[in-house]
Amino acid sequence: MFSWLANAWRVPELRRRLLFTAGVLAVYRFGSWVPAPGVDQKALSSFFGANGNGVLGLLNLFSGSALSRFSLFALGIMPYVTASIIFQVLAIVIPSIERLQKEGEAGYAKITQYTRYLTVALAAAQATGYAFLFKSNGALPSSNAGRLVIVVLTLTAGTTLLMWMGEQITKRGIGNGISLLIFASILAYAPQGISGWINGGTSARLFFPLVALGIVVAVVFVMEGQRRIPIQYARRQLGNRQTTGGSTYMPLSVVMAGVIPIIFAAAILAVPQTVGSFRPQWNNWLQLNFGYASWKYLLAEAILIMMMTYFYTSVVFNPVEQADNLRKYNGYIPGIRPGPPTAAYFDRVLNRLTFPGALFLASVAVAPSIFIAHFHFSQATYRALGGTSVLIVVGVALQTMRQMESQMVMRHYEGFLR
Repeated sequence: MFSWLANAWRVPELRRRLLFTAGVLAVYRFGSWVPAPGVDQKALSSFFGANGNGVLGLLNLFSGSALSRFSLFALGIMPYVTASIIFQVLAIVIPSIERLQKEGEAGYAKITQYTRYLTVALAAAQATGYAFLFKSNGALPSSNAGRLVIVVLTLTAGTTLLMWMGEQITKRGIGNGISLLIFASILAYAPQGISGWINGGTSARLFFPLVALGIVVAVVFVMEGQRRIPIQYARRQLGNRQTTGGSTYMPLSVVMAGVIPIIFAAAILAVPQTVGSFRPQWNNWLQLNFGYASWKYLLAEAILIMMMTYFYTSVVFNPVEQADNLRKYNGYIPGIRPGPPTAAYFDRVLNRLTFPGALFLASVAVAPSIFIAHFHFSQATYRALGGTSVLIVVGVALQTMRQMESQMVMRHYEGFLR
């Protein structure tokens, strides 16, 4: 692995991308310590100490503790994730948006533009909710309407800046920018979780590393698992030139949706918290009924993860489109007729892969949380070292390493992943 990393560093283009990504992430972490104007940090710490469970704690995790400091990047990148979910759902029910998705780069650029606008609107709404919530709990003392507007504008600008930073990482860096921002947030929260684990009971200190290692191994094994469908290409005539046929395979991942369902589920769980921010009694009800590791919260999380796995898998892999593309390039699956029979075959294989993949994601997200709650770990340990965090960290790391490996293989270096 170390020789592989050394080879990656020797490639100028890859080195430039790595340095750019590291620089943007460093700016992000610096901005998470810049407080919003007029915040009483002592009162804010007291509020999170008493109300940091449940969804509020999850949002704090995805902001890298920036929410508990009410800093420039307090909202994190979750408004952008929520906006993306909304447009992907709308594409199913609104034909005009579905047509945009099929228009290639021009349509994608248009949807991206709309997503940005919706992100700003959602960030403004969420910032307003937090401003009222923290003001009612004394964390924003002496805040008149003008100061509250400044706070809302500051947080909205922070999310807009994060959205731009994520897009720049995707374009000029390495990996998916939005996923890497969430990845960095969870890693920033990890020291608190490790501290809580060290201060736990003797049996917990002994068993938890084994459980964590088992989760990591299982995640890597399943995420890298594939169902390889054989593809045969027939010869065809292109003008005066005849192309040669050949055989290859189409790899279908067991968890084709990756870590996106986990992130989407977290974004959906954040919506009630945002609404509850406007009414303290609603927020109190949420904290009481959806505290961390409560069965209601874990059940809702598991159901959402499974639903989002099915939904996002259908987004990234359309059996009908794949069958049409295969027929267009004169390819076929041995023993399966081209066209609708191929689409039906893809659909059948996809269903067989998606259910165990969705069940795995939900189980890994929920089971460690039950373990941590049983041994009475701290909330910080639950958030930083629970199944959701491990899934996202390992999944994003694998995704980034795959992109780095593809860059290496293009330059005739040996890859690291097999």
